[in-house]
Amino acid sequence: MNLGIESETIEFKLSTSQTSRALEALTAMLNKHGRGTVYFGVRDDGEVVGQNFGDKTIRDLSEAVMTRIKPQVVPTIDTDEFESKRIIIVNVEGNNKPYSADGQYLIRSGSENKKIDPELIKELVFTNSAEIMTNLESYNQELTFQQLKQLYILHGYSIDDRTFEKNTGLMCRNGKYNQLADLLSDNNDYSIKVVRFAGKDKSKMLVRNEYGYRCLLLAMQQALEYISSINETKVELSGKAFRREIRLFDDECVREAWSNACLHTKWSKMIPPVINVYSDRIEIVSTGGLPVGYPLEDFYQGISHPVNRQLQKIMGQLGIVEQTGHGVPLIVSKYGRDAFEVTSSHITVTLKFSYETEAREADLSSLNESQKKVLNAIRTSPAILTSDIARVTGLSISSVNKGIKALKDQNKIRRIGSNKSGYWEII
Repeated sequence: MNLGIESETIEFKLSTSQTSRALEALTAMLNKHGRGTVYFGVRDDGEVVGQNFGDKTIRDLSEAVMTRIKPQVVPTIDTDEFESKRIIIVNVEGNNKPYSADGQYLIRSGSENKKIDPELIKELVFTNSAEIMTNLESYNQELTFQQLKQLYILHGYSIDDRTFEKNTGLMCRNGKYNQLADLLSDNNDYSIKVVRFAGKDKSKMLVRNEYGYRCLLLAMQQALEYISSINETKVELSGKAFRREIRLFDDECVREAWSNACLHTKWSKMIPPVINVYSDRIEIVSTGGLPVGYPLEDFYQGISHPVNRQLQKIMGQLGIVEQTGHGVPLIVSKYGRDAFEVTSSHITVTLKFSYETEAREADLSSLNESQKKVLNAIRTSPAILTSDIARVTGLSISSVNKGIKALKDQNKIRRIGSNKSGYWEII
């Protein structure tokens, strides 16, 4: 009789003479999944060989589990028989992480038990559940969610005010608002910063924008819109028939990096992600590093291991993130693994520009809103047609033409080449 293979929640032992190793396995499984099972009388390959035991063996095994695993867990011990071969089955469950066996802290990785870095023990204590945001009470219990509700309505959902907060996971089991609710409320204390610097370091700051104190999903979008507005296009002309447009950076990669940063940041640390823009790159920094027990190779391959599952569900419903886990592999394919710096406390995504740009913030104080919209459209696509500017900005053709004239008069833009095949240059 064969019981299969060992896994992250199943371990095989030949006999109770291997009790110490069995306790290590149970501890590692508790720390990873909150449950685990050890079979005594089974070879590593799953073949049942059986072992002799009596009531004292069961009592000694139960006492070993209860006294040597800390915090204490009470095992469920069963016996079974296969083809006259008797085995012992020990099951444990618990959520009071971290657990230790004879003073050792371990975590399960596949069918192996690995020692935990001492720095991660405190994190395991703090993250007793996989969804800490929905279990921690918000300091502020006077919350409203009109902005979040509006986002759902815009995406075709029907809203029932009586059940909305419970259905979206914004409440703890005791009926109070949780940290996720605070993050998605109309007014909160979180500020997302986008900082632009003049050169390749932080010695000279050009602009510091803050997007926050409102529903996180709206603040995310505002920050992304600003980043998109600085994605200039460089036009290279070669003869009369060839023109190549080179974008400063890949828009999709920035969106994925930014969405992942906001989704996977450990918000319990109260440190929002930040975007830093230099003359040669963008850096997107999120707090928390990788989840405990999440292999780096799984991260690069896009195997999902969300820190904030309920936030992921909401962002998925509103079309902000996809569930496919293609973001990291996409960035790796275009920028390489070197784009990621992963530490125990942070993940930094660095997207290098296609060409170095003179990072200066244009003085827009003399422009009205229509003129700003026209300038942003030109910045995004220098070869854009007047009709397309009208389409993307929502302005009339007449307003676009007036805006272009005003920008030319103020030496904000100039035309390079003919009206049909040329492009705009921002001065």
